[in-house]
Amino acid sequence: MTIIDELRIAWVHLRERKRQSILTALGVGVGSAMLITTMALASGSSRNVVSRIIDISPHVILTSERLEPLVPENLIGKKQGMVSMVEKNITTEEKDTIKRYADVVASVSADPEVEVVSPFVQTKLILRNRSRFTPCIAKGIEPAREGGIASLKNKLLEPGALDELDYTPDGIILGSLLAEKMNASHRSRLVLISQNGNEYPVVVVGRFSTGFNARDEQEAYINLSLAQRIEGLQATAVSGIGMKTSRVDRASAVARRLESATGYRAESWDETNRNVIDFYNRNNNITLVLVGFVFIVAGLGVSSVMTTVVLQKTKDIAIMRSMGVQRGSITRIFMIEGFLIGLLGVAFGSPLGHFICRIVASIRYAANTAGVIQTDRLNVFETPESHILVIVFGIVVTILSSYGPAKRASGFLPVRILRGQVN
Repeated sequence: MTIIDELRIAWVHLRERKRQSILTALGVGVGSAMLITTMALASGSSRNVVSRIIDISPHVILTSERLEPLVPENLIGKKQGMVSMVEKNITTEEKDTIKRYADVVASVSADPEVEVVSPFVQTKLILRNRSRFTPCIAKGIEPAREGGIASLKNKLLEPGALDELDYTPDGIILGSLLAEKMNASHRSRLVLISQNGNEYPVVVVGRFSTGFNARDEQEAYINLSLAQRIEGLQATAVSGIGMKTSRVDRASAVARRLESATGYRAESWDETNRNVIDFYNRNNNITLVLVGFVFIVAGLGVSSVMTTVVLQKTKDIAIMRSMGVQRGSITRIFMIEGFLIGLLGVAFGSPLGHFICRIVASIRYAANTAGVIQTDRLNVFETPESHILVIVFGIVVTILSSYGPAKRASGFLPVRILRGQVN
């Protein structure tokens, strides 16, 4: 018996039970469509988070952590087997900073892949507006430099806010949600309270919106000199240096190179935001696994149908075996039936999944602040690879589901079937 004969017999079996075969194929198709849609949503969500992070974060940050600790200037003696002493106590409250940052800025600016360099001082404060208080993370910057980092100019709700901050020593740019929480608007007067209880009056010169609710609700920009004064730092010291590179995908390589050049630890954007990226990827993987069980249910449906077909075709099996048809051919006939059901299912499910993705991508709703990211849509990223993967997976599941009934059919003895001993 040739493969064409086996295929013809398998098709006749399915055609005789047309309604049941169509419903089973529809189950496979719906599972395929749901898996394609879920993969597109998961991929779109991850890509949206990554693109937002790249859009709002420096590509590389040079931190104040030194790779090799500096030798204290007051160290007496440095010989093997000799106890070293210091002339005065080391103060534990001294903050880690990048000293003489202008030299470090000049050094990193010489790297051919670094486009923009912006030193900063980050400080944790309490923001007060009359009777309203809230924690705040203020980032002291040089406005002329920071404008080129993370496309900050494009996120300002007042386009001239950075220029105004540059000539306003006590100016502050608030995150949009932070300004809303503090009931503050342009030219409102607020007070920054440091960890030591010192108060620093500031005036609002603008607002920004990144789309990340946590940042828009907690962060603000002030002048670098004010942040240095709040933190008690010298004018030549900063807590970090942000950089924009010519190629985002080369950020890690640039970070490693700058570590060797400066002696300070450098982090690329993906290292700095590793927790957020891993959180989204982990949730997406869990969702895909759960939706993948839809295929398992569809596979059980195929197995049930094939078992029913085998029981109904026992006499046909006995006749074919009596005519010399080999067991392998019987097995292949019923596995071909499973293959055809899977093929029909994914042939319907793949276009259906694409259609659902198009509908989901077109839906718009009012953006809210309930989640991590402000968005007015579900981000969908559909790829040909996802369709190919689902098609292959669907066909394999249906073939495997039909293997058990097919093996059982090939094990029937013609004599027992004809005697009615098989039920």
